[in-house]
Amino acid sequence: MLTIDSRHATSADSFGISAVHDASWRHAYTGMIPHKALDTMIRRRDPRWWTRAIKHSTRILVLETMGQVVGYATLGPNRIDGLPQDGEVYELYLLPEYQGVGLGKKLFLEAREELLRLGMKSVVVWVLEDNEPAVKFYQNAGGTIVAEGSETFNGTTLNKLAFVWF
Repeated sequence: MLTIDSRHATSADSFGISAVHDASWRHAYTGMIPHKALDTMIRRRDPRWWTRAIKHSTRILVLETMGQVVGYATLGPNRIDGLPQDGEVYELYLLPEYQGVGLGKKLFLEAREELLRLGMKSVVVWVLEDNEPAVKFYQNAGGTIVAEGSETFNGTTLNKLAFVWF
């Protein structure tokens, strides 16, 4: 029987989270974010970076099956003063081969429950507008777009959308 568990990340998960980050970012953003910028961002998040993040109390949930980390979510207080939401899911990524089968929904619901445990009832998630699978995912999860912004990567500016849940 295949079991899929979510839990808080530990330092032992650093290599697994780094591998998910690398594979999922390359899958999602190749051709969207300029190659040099994307490669730099991925290399910066090596296992040492994740170990430091975990040790410095970054809230990270991992999704695990058969002892392998196949997804992760980072979350905490909303970082944008102009939005009234309490909490934010900063990142939610799965290995490409685990996408599209309901695991993202499972991890997202776990992240929202964790935010609720922390007293954060409303949630915001920022998504690059050109990342159509992510936009559809958050629309299907019942999110409402309330704001737009942009981010620049090596001279390429991409629009981003803020989805919220109350």
